Amino acid sequence: QVQLVESGGGLVQAGGSLRLACAASGRTFSNYAMGWFRQAPGKEREFVGTINWSGRSTFYRDSVKGRFTISRDNARNTVYLQMNSLKPEDTAVYYCAARAAKYSSGTYSLRNDYAYWGQGTQVTVSS
Repeated sequence: QVQLVESGGGLVQAGGSLRLACAASGRTFSNYAMGWFRQAPGKEREFVGTINWSGRSTFYRDSVKGRFTISRDNARNTVYLQMNSLKPEDTAVYYCAARAAKYSSGTYSLRNDYAYWGQGTQVTVSS
């Protein structure tokens, strides 16, 4: 089992920045690819981005490319989502997720790709 706890959400004005963190516990963190998803009210949960087990490979949805950056610190068992130039349409509950994928070169962008989920953190961007 992997336990995931997100933090760092809040209220920010459009154009501002936030950094979310997701702390993992329970298993060897570097064995897992990590993903970020978000869910706005009344909408499906959607993929935001992912980072592979080593941190050398990332992949993002088109609407956040150039604004969001995912990184990880395997020594601290933490993955980060740096969000810049935030827009009102980025308002959502943000979730981190984990998938066992040591040495895998795969890119995981589907909800069903991930076995473990955090509880989410609210991000609200005001216009």
